[in-house]
Amino acid sequence: MHTDYAAWSWTSGKGIDGLQLIRKPLVQPGPGEVLVANRAVALNPVDWKIIEWGHPAWSTGRVPGVDGMGVVVAAGAGVPIKPGTRVAYHQSLERDGSFAEYCLLDAATVLTVPAALDDTAAASLPCPGLTAWQALDKIPGTGPSDVLVVGAGGAVGLLLVQLAAQRGYRVWATAAKKHHERLKGFGAVDVFDYRDGHWQQNLQASLGERRLKAVFDTVSGTHAAALAPLLGYNGHLVCIQDRQETAPLPAFSTAISLHEVALNSFHAHASLSDRQLLRQAGERLLEDVLSGNLTTPKSQVFDFHNLPQALHALKQGGEGGKWVARLDETDPNPFAQA
Repeated sequence: MHTDYAAWSWTSGKGIDGLQLIRKPLVQPGPGEVLVANRAVALNPVDWKIIEWGHPAWSTGRVPGVDGMGVVVAAGAGVPIKPGTRVAYHQSLERDGSFAEYCLLDAATVLTVPAALDDTAAASLPCPGLTAWQALDKIPGTGPSDVLVVGAGGAVGLLLVQLAAQRGYRVWATAAKKHHERLKGFGAVDVFDYRDGHWQQNLQASLGERRLKAVFDTVSGTHAAALAPLLGYNGHLVCIQDRQETAPLPAFSTAISLHEVALNSFHAHASLSDRQLLRQAGERLLEDVLSGNLTTPKSQVFDFHNLPQALHALKQGGEGGKWVARLDETDPNPFAQA
C-alpha cells in the first residue's frame, strides 16, 4: 500500500530554482473529488510565471502545475467516475497541482480522455485548448467576418487559429516566420511577422474596406490596447493576457467591447452548468485531437525529475513546442494492501 508520493514543492521567493522534490502523504478523496495517478504532466507559461511571481493562495510547500493527465485511482462520495477512467484536467491554482505523481481534483472539472488518444496529447490540451475555446466563445455568431490572432505561434494561438477557421471566420494572424506556413495550413488567410514594423499597415491593405470583428491578443493588456484601432464598429478586443483597466478608445466612437479570459477563475466562480459546458467543450476538443481535426503543438518529452530545467527552457522560449513529462504507470489502486 502506498502511503506517500513524489511532488515538486514551491518555496516562497525562490522561483524555479527553489523547487524541491519531496514526499507528500497520500490521502483518500473526499466527497465530489477524485484522486488521479498522473501519467503525463504538461507545462504552461502560467506555471513558471506563478512560480516566479507567487500567488495569494500559495505558501511554502505548495505543489505547482495546472495541466495533467492520468488514471482515476479513487473516487469520493457522490462521484460517478469509476476508478480506471483516463482523464485530463486543468487544476485550480488554489489547490496542490499537477507537478506530482498524484493529484486530488474536483471531479466536476475532469475531462474523460478517448481510449485511443495518447497520454501526452491529452495532457497538452486542457489549459491552451480551454483558453482558446473560452476566448472564441466571447464573440457572438460565426464567420465570414475577419478576426486577428496575435501571437499565433504559441499553444493558445495555434489552437485559436484552428478553432476560428473551423467556425468560418477569415483568420489573420501574427507569429514568427517559422510558424507562417503551418498556420496557413490550419486555415489562416495570411500571417504577418510581428517584428515587421509595417505589419499593421499590411493587414489593413489586405482587408481593404473591411474592418476586424475581433482581435485576440496573447501578449499583454498594453499590447492589446494598441491594436484597438484595427477593430470595426461593435468589434471585440479579447485579452488572453491581462485585461483592459481603462477604455483604449474614446467613448461613443467605434463602441468596441472589451473581454478578459481567465480560465483559472472557473474553479471559484463557475456554476454547475458552467462547469458542465466547459467539460463538454474540453471533451469535444480531445475528440477533435484524436480525429485529426485539431492539432496541438509538437511535444517535447522530458523526465519528471528534470522538471525545473524544463520550466527554465519554457521561460526562455527555445525551440517552442509543448513540454510534457511522462511518468511511470503507477499501481491502479494505491490504497490496496500488498
